[in-house]
Amino acid sequence: MPEIDLPTVLLALAALFVAFKLRSVLGTRSGPQRPAGGLLAPLRRAPAPSPPPSEALAAPAAAAPSPWWKGVADPEAWSGLDAIAAADRSFAPAPFLSGARAAYDMVVHAFAAGDAATLQNLMAPEAFANFDTAIRARAAAGRVMTTTVVSIDGAFITAARLAGPFAQVSVRFTTKLVSVTKDSAGAVVEGSPTEVVDHADIWAFERDVRSRDPNWKLTATHSEL
Repeated sequence: MPEIDLPTVLLALAALFVAFKLRSVLGTRSGPQRPAGGLLAPLRRAPAPSPPPSEALAAPAAAAPSPWWKGVADPEAWSGLDAIAAADRSFAPAPFLSGARAAYDMVVHAFAAGDAATLQNLMAPEAFANFDTAIRARAAAGRVMTTTVVSIDGAFITAARLAGPFAQVSVRFTTKLVSVTKDSAGAVVEGSPTEVVDHADIWAFERDVRSRDPNWKLTATHSEL
């Protein structure tokens, strides 16, 4: 018969007694229960509630648009303008539209006056070629054109994108012009020397954001009225 280790037996009986007393005080758990709080309880961030199934499958909300473009550009152009502004930190709506207005005034008057040199400085080669052809045809026909920009009533960005290093922005101008074309004898063949006419045009501008030249070039024009 093996010898009984009396101290070990006494410790085992003591452990059973302690376990019995704890069970009688704390009770038994029959399911999930809220953990007891306390000063030493770990602090955990409460998990966000799970969305309903219909919301869980919904597309993520779109990022808030840049406030810079509100009121000066079509919402469809905002992402393109953000891309341009990220590539060119100097780009801002007010200076750009101010320059676009000045370019409109200069191009209209230079075209009427047949000033090809001014147009060449303001335009991309393909656009200049089209204007220069029209100037030459008018001169060959012996006609003279006079145009006055009475007012530029609006300049609104309708489209924008960054194509590689090239920033491309389209602007819709609403203006009032007085324009007349006369033949070699001075007779009016088109327009009127006194009538103010409303115009709406889309002009496209482009600039290489890598260039140190801050000027934009006119690449295309389209008349709506």
